[in-house]
Amino acid sequence: MTPGEFRRKQMRPLPRLRDSGGFLTVAKAVSITKKIEATMAQRSEIEWTDATWNPVTGCTKVGPGCDHCYAERFAERWRGTAGHPYEQGFDLRLWPARLAQPAQWKKPRMIFVNSMSDLFNKDIPREFIDRVFDAMEAADWHVYQVLTKRSSLMRNYVRRRYDSGRVPSHIWLGVSVEDAAHKGRIEHLRQINSDARFISFEPLLGPIGEVDLTGVAWAIVGGESGPGARPMEAAWATELRVACERYDVAFFFKQWGGARPKSGGRLLEGEEWNGFPWEIVPKAIIAELQ
Repeated sequence: MTPGEFRRKQMRPLPRLRDSGGFLTVAKAVSITKKIEATMAQRSEIEWTDATWNPVTGCTKVGPGCDHCYAERFAERWRGTAGHPYEQGFDLRLWPARLAQPAQWKKPRMIFVNSMSDLFNKDIPREFIDRVFDAMEAADWHVYQVLTKRSSLMRNYVRRRYDSGRVPSHIWLGVSVEDAAHKGRIEHLRQINSDARFISFEPLLGPIGEVDLTGVAWAIVGGESGPGARPMEAAWATELRVACERYDVAFFFKQWGGARPKSGGRLLEGEEWNGFPWEIVPKAIIAELQ
């Protein structure tokens, strides 16, 4: 089974943000957005995962890759709307009630952790991060994809939690790298004792240059999308594809980006690149998916 086949099994249509008259009251918009949020927890539009889980929402900027954050743009639309999940906009918020969600999903799935935040934001209490990891360890029939820009904080946390031992194989740890100035995050990632390391080169804002991908299982590359999207050059993406080939890293090309995510399509050098590191998926989970 390919990643795409697995994703299609999970797909369900989203409710539309409109009523029969074409207009929404604030109350109806809040109600529908809550339904969308619940649906998104069941499945995701993100090409490289199946579901999202947000025990934390809100974040702060730490680099140029954050400048046009899609999560901030969405959350701030609802700031001040009473009763809305993002009434507080993109301010940091903990959601303890959501910690039980993965255990309630009985079928295995790929879960992107904190698509609307960064689990290693310095303002998130360590005790709450412990509870997130407790939940991931308990519901171990899923694969969790934890992605951060705070790479040194993630490295330090998992070293302490696992006493420098190996991170459970169903918890994948990744870093975002947008340009050469931030590729030091890759070294922090490589300092973690794990077979399930991945990198998101999204949005790719400049050439990465020479990079050591030893020990990395998966790389995702994509251009920025949305208002003010900064263009990605073909040479930057091709450079990473070649590096992945050299280091035997699964390569996934997500999009060129533009005003809309699919504006430029998904072809790089005339073809789609849908690499996925199935060799690091725990065998018990693969058996459940087949």
